[in-house]
Amino acid sequence: MGNREDLLAGAKRCLIEKGYSRTTARDIATASGVSLAAIGYHFRSKDALINEALIEVMREWGEDLGATLAAETKPDATPLERFEGAWDRVTESFDRLRPLWTTQFEVLGQIDHIPDIRDQLFGPLEEAKVGLAALFEGVDPEAEPERARLVGSLYQAMLTGLLAQWLVDPETALTGREVAAALRMIRA
Repeated sequence: MGNREDLLAGAKRCLIEKGYSRTTARDIATASGVSLAAIGYHFRSKDALINEALIEVMREWGEDLGATLAAETKPDATPLERFEGAWDRVTESFDRLRPLWTTQFEVLGQIDHIPDIRDQLFGPLEEAKVGLAALFEGVDPEAEPERARLVGSLYQAMLTGLLAQWLVDPETALTGREVAAALRMIRA
């Protein structure tokens, strides 16, 4: 690995260990074993480096979440059964990926101050919504783009809300079974 790659790897470690706002250029240089000057040479600034590292971490997280959601889905399962199983797998991933989830919420709280990140998150967020609609409802986004947008946006909001609850109090956060039961109650 070269200095650029070492810096990105170090910045990703710092994001996980310290979070977005508490990571300094010195932290990244120490974690990567590369000089402070190399940050400016390869990335122009610590902010540009940490933003690029954040996008990479979030992409990796998205791939992990996609694999988690797609795992063990029975082809003949009803949408509600798929929903319940997928949410159980997601909540199981919360603990394993807690540092990334925490960092993601930290960034959301600062999004007005880091427009580069907002711009870079737009495309992946739209892809995630469509993916959630396809996973839970079997929506074909090409055949039903508006349904995919609406349903996917609702599932994305549910994911964010459930995650926020879990971060605050994992002991009382809803399981997939409980979320499915709540949906049944609402539908009744």
